[in-house]
Parts: sequence; C-alpha cells; structure tokens
Amino acid sequence: MIRVLLAGGGTGGHLMPALALADALRAARVDLEPVLVGALRGVEATVLPRRAYRYHLLPAEPIYRRAWWRNLRWPLLWPGLWRATRAVLAEERPRLVVGTGGYAAGLVLLAAHRAGIPIAVQEQNAYPGVTSRRAARWAAQVHLGFPEAARRIRPGRGTTVFSLGNPIVPPPAERSRAEARRALGLDPGRPVVLVTGGSQGARAVNRAVAEVLAAGGFGDVALLWSTGMATHADYAALDRPPAVQVRPFWDPIATAYAAADLVVARAGAMSVAELAAWGLPSILVPLPTAAADHQSANAAAIAAAGAAIHLPERALNGARLAQEVRGLLTDPARLRVMAEAACQRGQPNAAHAIAGCLLDLL
Repeated sequence: MIRVLLAGGGTGGHLMPALALADALRAARVDLEPVLVGALRGVEATVLPRRAYRYHLLPAEPIYRRAWWRNLRWPLLWPGLWRATRAVLAEERPRLVVGTGGYAAGLVLLAAHRAGIPIAVQEQNAYPGVTSRRAARWAAQVHLGFPEAARRIRPGRGTTVFSLGNPIVPPPAERSRAEARRALGLDPGRPVVLVTGGSQGARAVNRAVAEVLAAGGFGDVALLWSTGMATHADYAALDRPPAVQVRPFWDPIATAYAAADLVVARAGAMSVAELAAWGLPSILVPLPTAAADHQSANAAAIAAAGAAIHLPERALNGARLAQEVRGLLTDPARLRVMAEAACQRGQPNAAHAIAGCLLDLL
C-alpha cells in the first residue's frame, strides 16, 4: 500500500483542503492510503475522529504574532515535537508528504525534506502563509489556490508551480435554485441573501445584520443567516421563518448556496473558493486579525476580478451593509456580471486536478 501523508490543520481552512485531497487521492488509486497529520489543539482533533482516515495528532502550537511572549515555550516544546514528527514518518514510511499549511504542517514538511521524502505544498490564500513560503524552496510541487500568490513565493530550482484552485467539495452536477428554495420553505420568486461567517461565526457581521433587521430589514428579501455556534443564542430570537432563518450554521451548506442570489461572508480562502465554484456574487468582509491580513488579499483579488464587493470591517455597519445588499439586488444586470466573473474564477474540480499532479510524483 502506498502511503501519502497530508499535513495541515489548526483551523478548518487548512484541514478541509487536506481532507478534500485525501478523498481525491483515494478515488484515483485504490492502492493508495492517505494518512492525515494534524495538531492536538487544532480543529482536527474533533473532526478527524469522525472521518474514515487514519491520522496522527502532534503536540504542535501556533506561532503567536501579537502575544509574542507565548512563543517563549517553543524551546521546551521543540525536542518532543521533533521526535514525535520523526516517529510518524518512521511508522508510516510515506512516498510523499503534502502540506496544506498551518502550524501542524511546517515541521512535518521539514522532517520529510531532511529524510529525502518528496514534498508538495498546497497554499490556499492570495497572500501565502509562512509555512508555504518557506517550504516552497524544497518542494517538488507548489499548488496555489490564487494565482496572485505566485509573486509572493520563491520556489526552488526543481519546483513546479501550479495554479489549479483550492480543493473543495464541488457543487453537485444537477442543482436547482427552485428546488433548494422549496426545501427551505422559501418563495421561489423572492431574492435570497445568505450571510455566513463559518462555523465560528463573524461577530462584526452578525452585529451589522442585527442592526439591519432592527431598522426594518433588507426589503423584500429572504435571509438565511448562519451566526456561528458561539453566538447563535444571541440572535436566535430574530428567527422568523421562512423570511428570516437564523441557524448556528448550514449543514449541508449546499442547499443554502443553491438557494442564494447573494452571499455576505468572510474572505477565507475556502469560502471564496466555494463561492466562485457555485458562481455566487458576494460581499466579502475580511477578518482584520487574520495572519498577515491574508483575508483582505483574498477579498481584493476576487473584487478585482469583478465577482465581489470588498467591504472592510472598519467600514461595516448596518446602514452600509443594507445599502450594498439593496444596491446589488435592485441591479440584476450587475448581479449577472458578478456571477459570471465568479464562475470564471471558480475551479470546482481543483481537488482532482491537484491529486493528478501529486500522483505524478509517485
């Protein structure tokens, strides 16, 4: 059995690409076993036990940019983490190691490189993370989710750089907006706005939406609002189905995507990739505290392509959000142009395309 290690995590934005690639690799070759490697304190500690893959969790911790004093523990953590990482490689004996970023990936890529195991990097964002920028020098392949990231990496002499998009679960081949709206109890002829901040929610976006509803709403619009688990209790009383549907999150989100005319969201790389794959116009509100402000780079790239409005959080309030949403929904021609631009950026089959390139390394 050929083993491929997929190292990444800490957040869903690094873990979900690894899982999408694992699915694509397993579908491509029956004699290949993907094995996931993550961090004990990352989201993967709760997600991976529910998946069908074997996995290892390492005692890795993030590099703190603001609370720098917390990094003083690293000299104490390093020896044990390095031993654990090398033990995983010795046990699994992989033919290839793929890093999808985050603090769970860097040391695994370094150890594999030193052991002479080929490595590949999948970078999701328009502004590459530290792990991807450093590992690109040693990698056989670098896979970019945004072509704009190419100017910020320095690949090695033998590195091949691909820009095939981010690996996501692609939209179903057959999907109907009318059927999705019926499933949600919505009027098929009424515009639908989806607001989502991911499973954790987006507090600033939630506050702005609550302000809009307090002022009378977005107009003759159905609102699908994903608040995130942590803050759902704060907004659950605003649930007024079917016109206003307030949930912690949509699972599966495919039904909400299929029903929506417009999406308000953060600008995480995987969210942006899904919106493009579904051909959905969007208003993107980047998380200002994201590492190296990479979400702003994502939003700027998609806005420059004509698929989204980039609305910085510092400019966000209920009045501004209502203005942007109403302006788009009353301009169907502009919405169509944005949807077409999103489709042009969308790469729904990226996971299979990347998997094909990775298999070439075997």
